Amino acid sequence: MDELDMTATTPQTLLLTPEGYTRLHRELENLTVVKRAEIAERLRDSKQHGEFSEDNSELDEVKFEQAMVENRIGELKAIFAGAQQLETKAIPTDHVGFGSYVTVRDEDRKIEFEVRMVASIEADPDNDLISVESPMGLALYGRKLDETVEFEAPAGNIRYKIVKIRR
Repeated sequence: MDELDMTATTPQTLLLTPEGYTRLHRELENLTVVKRAEIAERLRDSKQHGEFSEDNSELDEVKFEQAMVENRIGELKAIFAGAQQLETKAIPTDHVGFGSYVTVRDEDRKIEFEVRMVASIEADPDNDLISVESPMGLALYGRKLDETVEFEAPAGNIRYKIVKIRR
């Protein structure tokens, strides 16, 4: 198996799936356009009503939310400063790679399901987006059709057979 360079094309470049790139871009847009305006309006309302006292928990909440939103905006801007969108044609189908959709069969429970290999920033196991850095991602990465992989998960040792790889 090749050296695992699953998320970066250079040390500063983070590879994102087109869907992940779009989702994060929408989040950034929502935070900068919608949330910032909402918070500014709430701050103005508090100021107009003379609620700027030392004992104003609502104001403290708004300021805390403002700090959280600005922090997330900063994180997202940093991500985009070093992010590159993965091209669909670059997703391998002869082996499991970054961006691949992989159908696996749980050898013990005899059930099949599909996951997508993504960067850790995009990972969402509830929606079958598996980080290439997770135990499952590391076990699958670089493997080929019909191979069986084993890895340790919180539920114990798991075995999956790769039954399909697609873009």
